[in-house]
Amino acid sequence: MNDLRAADERRAGLVAVQMSGITKTFPAVVADRDVDLTCYRGEVHCLLGENGAGKSTLMHVLSGLHRPDAGSIAIDGQEVEFGGPREAIDLGVGMVYQHPTLVPTFTALDNLLLVGGGAFRLDRKAARERARRLAAGLGVEIDPEATVGKLPLGRQQQVEIVRVLWSGASIVILDEPTALLTPAEVAELDRVMASLKAEGLAVVFITHRLPEAIRSGDRVTVLRRGEVAGRLTPEDLQRLSRTEAEARILDMMFGTDAARLARSGGLDSDETRSRTARLLPHEPVLEVESLFVKPRHQETGVRDVTFSVREGEIFGIAGVDGNGQRELAEALAGQRRAARGTIRFAGADVTHDDVAARHRSGVGYVTDDRLGEGMVSSLPVSLNLLLKRIGDPPFWGRTRRLSSQEVDRAADELIRQFDIRAPDGETPGGALSGGNIQRMLLARELSFHPRLVVYNKPTYGLDARATVDIRERIRSLSADSGVAAVLISSELDELLDLSDRIAVMSGGELRGIVENVGPDVQERVGSLMVGGGDR
Repeated sequence: MNDLRAADERRAGLVAVQMSGITKTFPAVVADRDVDLTCYRGEVHCLLGENGAGKSTLMHVLSGLHRPDAGSIAIDGQEVEFGGPREAIDLGVGMVYQHPTLVPTFTALDNLLLVGGGAFRLDRKAARERARRLAAGLGVEIDPEATVGKLPLGRQQQVEIVRVLWSGASIVILDEPTALLTPAEVAELDRVMASLKAEGLAVVFITHRLPEAIRSGDRVTVLRRGEVAGRLTPEDLQRLSRTEAEARILDMMFGTDAARLARSGGLDSDETRSRTARLLPHEPVLEVESLFVKPRHQETGVRDVTFSVREGEIFGIAGVDGNGQRELAEALAGQRRAARGTIRFAGADVTHDDVAARHRSGVGYVTDDRLGEGMVSSLPVSLNLLLKRIGDPPFWGRTRRLSSQEVDRAADELIRQFDIRAPDGETPGGALSGGNIQRMLLARELSFHPRLVVYNKPTYGLDARATVDIRERIRSLSADSGVAAVLISSELDELLDLSDRIAVMSGGELRGIVENVGPDVQERVGSLMVGGGDR
């Protein structure tokens, strides 16, 4: 016990951030309530919690984006008040957001110079040398003259981290940094975080993946409904096995639901449930033949893609983001025109049908752009749920006037069925957490009894509870209602869990299709992803 106390006392001199009693409210929502958080230099502090638990809001307070309604912040022992992000940056707080914030048409060096650099603006040679030095300190190589939009996502993220260090940050916040990365890029990020720790920086790592938190974190704080639900100290993480640590964190995050989540495999664990082949109808409900879709700016497009999906089948599509998956999804949903090829649905040629026609014929589409394309953030949840039924009775009468009573009745039922956590149907859609926005999109797409649903990364960025709920809904729709699915995901464990067959997409083409049966499926899919063949 004395050793633990001595360790705490040694760390007390290395406190980088002390957040005390932080409370932040928004209309109808208390995002954080009386939250304390202490971050130490030379440590990675993992911040966990389900979507809407208050993680990002707390870090937006620390980075100066939001001002707290109550509480205090101390940096290196000095109490501070941020009037905005610039003041936080000046005091050494830098945040790398979940989605890239770089200017894609600029070089890496130009993106660094945008955050300042004084004389470096006039001395590009010195600026390039500083950029290389900062990258080398992280153990990575970055070409300062490379156009950012052409870099892989993992490399873009490294430029973002270098940009934070360029601004003088000694406290680095990483918001869901692995959500879009390949396994190799995740391993490289682990090495980068180790370098930041070795340099004596304090790192806050927001994640919803328990194995990542336990692997990378020196300490863990769990938020639940805006409050601190529990913590794990460095001594806890050293003492507990991985299984014990996961169980403790799950209990903090979800309480009575923890056991169900663990059994359901909602932890992004390394273990995958074994599958047996399902009996499915022989005739396909969707047939895609020699499909070509022209690429737009910085896209791959789709080239000569052929596959079919049977009634009740879940057809998975794996691959690194940016290899034509979105273009394919939008072509199937009717949002993109096919340059060549044929799409047949339920025996009819729908190649030239638009979104409305596909929707009427029974095709649903869950986009990966839930904030930009999937909803209108200023509209209430009730109208977001019925966006694709505008003009349809009974929600719009013969005079084309909105029937608020019918809209509210239908919305309340969908909110209940899909467990959308909103104060009421009048809550703006943009006020919901990521998981609840995704539930709202699923409710809209699945409530009209589709025969086929195209899911583009349906659980991307969601916590364990939302991930398990959505996966169970996809699975039950297929098994119980015979709804066919095209499931596009960058999460291989998700595809292995749900799919009957898995295709691999690379360079806009399908490299092969693997039956999801047998012990070597993961290796066969992995071989296709790195350019090999299906053994």
